[in-house]
Amino acid sequence: MRIEIYTDGACSGNPGRGGYGIVMKVPEKNYEKQFSKGYRLTTNNRMELLAVIVALEKLKSPDNDIHVFTDSKYVSDAINQKWIYGWIKKGFKNVKNPDLWRRLIPLLQLHQPTFHWVKGHAGHPENEICDQLAVKAAQSATLLTDEYFEQQKKSGLF
Repeated sequence: MRIEIYTDGACSGNPGRGGYGIVMKVPEKNYEKQFSKGYRLTTNNRMELLAVIVALEKLKSPDNDIHVFTDSKYVSDAINQKWIYGWIKKGFKNVKNPDLWRRLIPLLQLHQPTFHWVKGHAGHPENEICDQLAVKAAQSATLLTDEYFEQQKKSGLF
């Protein structure tokens, strides 16, 4: 079964309040579900990456044809240009967001998604919805803590 995952991340300030938005679709079943969460202090790239991770973690079976659509070159190029394999070999030395990349790797191995880059803010319907979800989540009164990022920031590592 084909599952389409659309993701976006947003940040007000970078770092600042952030959020992610996800639209998941199963076209043959006319199914659609939306998800979003907001964080009090994070970065845009972390939200872009976290959106993909959360979406893949929601999948119940590895036996589907997964297509991830993102407007993040950071995410899509890391996968499609195979940068991630070099980062793995180097133990993620000098790579930002190693906690999230490490969380993504087993999901990539399990689901073997195909990544597609879409231009952001260009009228792509699902990307626009994801952007709205992410922005709204970042503006929420109830924000989560991006513990890894805040710890790195306190330590002066970011």
